Amino acid sequence: MPTITRDQVKVPADVMPEARETYIDNYMKATRGTGRLMLFACDQKVEHLNKDFYGEGIDISDAEPEHLFEIGSQGTIGVLAGQRGLVAQYAPDYPEINYLIKMNSKTNLVKGSQDDPYSPQLYDLEAVLAMREAGVNIVGLGYTIYLGSEYESTMMAEAGELIAEAHAAGLLVVLWIYPRGKAVTDEKDPDLIAGAAGVALCLGADFVKVNPPHEVEGQTSAEGLAIASKAAGRTGLVCAGGSKADANVFLTELHNQIHIGGACGNATGRNIHMRSTEEAIRLCNAISAITLGDWSVEDAEAVFRGEKEFRALRGAITLRAVLAAQGNLKGQGMARRPMPCPFQFSSAHQGGVR
Repeated sequence: MPTITRDQVKVPADVMPEARETYIDNYMKATRGTGRLMLFACDQKVEHLNKDFYGEGIDISDAEPEHLFEIGSQGTIGVLAGQRGLVAQYAPDYPEINYLIKMNSKTNLVKGSQDDPYSPQLYDLEAVLAMREAGVNIVGLGYTIYLGSEYESTMMAEAGELIAEAHAAGLLVVLWIYPRGKAVTDEKDPDLIAGAAGVALCLGADFVKVNPPHEVEGQTSAEGLAIASKAAGRTGLVCAGGSKADANVFLTELHNQIHIGGACGNATGRNIHMRSTEEAIRLCNAISAITLGDWSVEDAEAVFRGEKEFRALRGAITLRAVLAAQGNLKGQGMARRPMPCPFQFSSAHQGGVR
């Protein structure tokens, strides 16, 4: 299993000294001590309304919002991403989950033919920090930008300010960046996906969620993604999971995104939560076996079928635990995140129980 240590986490310069160890704690928890992110996306109740939770091809358990938290609690994930209100309602019963608060959202009722997309910030950072002070295990924030929209400058300004404020408080930030609007003719153009990754880096995001680019002549989707991963620099790139797909196909694509495309993980929602709780948990563990454990597609499929088990550390070792083990309060040091995240590890590990 790939692992990093606390002194391998690259702490951005806009993290205040007093928040430095909190940032490292949150990074280690969110990535399960691997440097890779398994993000369970649960923000669709606003983005797509109820059609992602009830209807043909969707297990009836998905109609109940608590289904998301049952999966997040029992499955192996890095963070559960959702709006502040959703997390506030259920987090008291699921305190062990690492939460990432989605700061802006919009519905899909207004179509692109009517107006360019704009996703407004719904609440300020103080509301989120108050939840953290109340004991909710919040490790980061999320924000969506639509590049090419006539409102992109507003969203970029909001995101830039939010990242500075979040880092100052020791929180991670994941940007969702999608080229979308009247000025965009091809949302999955490889050049635009790479451009989105570069924008996330320049805004200071820790991770960026993008759609996988489509194939072009002489270049697969994963090969196009590799260009975007390089453009992201020290911002870890993760791919959106998209709509529900065959598990075997999805796991193969994920493996290629990491080992060919240089992705630092995945951001998956519908592919997981549209299934029964038991099947969704198995798929979570299979995804994490590839993302966090470097397992092969074949072994991950065995996890999905229930023939093998995968378990990662529930949380990463925090500074307090390290210092307690050392019996002192010293040795915090400077920190570096390995670069680039997917290619520093061997993919040789196969099988076994975690």
